[in-house]
Amino acid sequence: MRRLWGQRVSLSVAVAMSVPCVAGAADFGVLGGALAESKPIFDARLRYESVDQAPLAEEADAETVRMRLGFETGKAWNTTFLAEGEVITELAGSYRDDPARASNLTYPVVPDPETEEINRLQLVNTSLPGTTVTLGRQRIALDDQRFVGNVAWRQNEQTFDAVRIVNKPTTALTLDATYLNQVNRIFGRESPQGRYHGDGALANAAYQFGFGKLSAFGYWLDFDAESGLQGGLDPTRVSNETFGARLAGERPLSKMKVAYTATFARQSDYGSNPLAFDLDYYSVELTGTYRQFSVTLGQEVMEGNGTVGFATPLATMHRFHGWADKFLTTPANGIDDRYVSLGYMAKGVATLDTLSATLVYRDFESERLAQDLGDEIDLQLQAKYQRFVGLLKVALYEVHEGRTPAAYQDTTKFWAQLEYVW
Repeated sequence: MRRLWGQRVSLSVAVAMSVPCVAGAADFGVLGGALAESKPIFDARLRYESVDQAPLAEEADAETVRMRLGFETGKAWNTTFLAEGEVITELAGSYRDDPARASNLTYPVVPDPETEEINRLQLVNTSLPGTTVTLGRQRIALDDQRFVGNVAWRQNEQTFDAVRIVNKPTTALTLDATYLNQVNRIFGRESPQGRYHGDGALANAAYQFGFGKLSAFGYWLDFDAESGLQGGLDPTRVSNETFGARLAGERPLSKMKVAYTATFARQSDYGSNPLAFDLDYYSVELTGTYRQFSVTLGQEVMEGNGTVGFATPLATMHRFHGWADKFLTTPANGIDDRYVSLGYMAKGVATLDTLSATLVYRDFESERLAQDLGDEIDLQLQAKYQRFVGLLKVALYEVHEGRTPAAYQDTTKFWAQLEYVW
């Protein structure tokens, strides 16, 4: 796939240009009705994050606030328009907000830079039966977000300039296809790694069987070199084609509920990638739930060939391989992550709507050569009251002295967060 007319045209800009054209030729009564049915978008998040990472001399402390403001209209000609702006402000602290820039080098990275930008700008049309077409800057989250997600954990989420078509020919079958030409990453528009440009195609088909949902997917990513080279990064190295399948389901078992997932994928070099590789991915997870309590056992393996590891550059990375984010880039020898999780979830605790607690233990080693990559303990306490969500969270990553490669160092992270969503 190559750019139309040989130039880069952002799809979100195309949306902005199309709106006045529609309005100029439209019935203003219909348009006025759609505007009258508009709904506001308001999202505020206050966060404190601290990071203590050996051997860096300083401990990072970041107090930031994120505000999202926007609106979504009602339907006119089966079409809605959504616009949302985002502002992230540093209230206090000292930290390195971008690993691609040589500033605050004695501090650990907290990738929540100050920024103001358009977070979403999209048209959504439902004229065709069972079909939704979304054009512009948008969120995309597929399956469990292992391959494509919006990285909602960071203050600046990841969005895509894309056209996406979702079709449901039957209640059980969903067909999902996307073309994208820009990825708006969490580092912000001023960062040398804040945008990935190029051509991407995402295809996902899912069918709901009685035993679970079976998905088959193919993702083709061809990124341009110029979008990150000035920061010492080369996005072409994560250009790839990936094919796979995923099963997710649950069944009652006596007084328990058992949920299960399994995924397999094969990845090869694609497009402008200067490397050559064929790598596999697989994961399995089993969760048993009894009343408010749950236990999860899982394993996730990403192959490496000694030069490069299986890459998921569009994923919501924080959901995988531990909350300390030590493996955002898959090691060259791959990774084998085995974990156990204990969970508690209750409703109507005192004045709270919900209260949940999570404890996770992870053991890491390389898929190739079986090198010890340390272990991690993660803890989280979350409470919801009406539209407020409060969160306390800790990640404790430790190396095993004498066994773990020197590139990995002990890291402790702590978060306190309050969010309000209208």
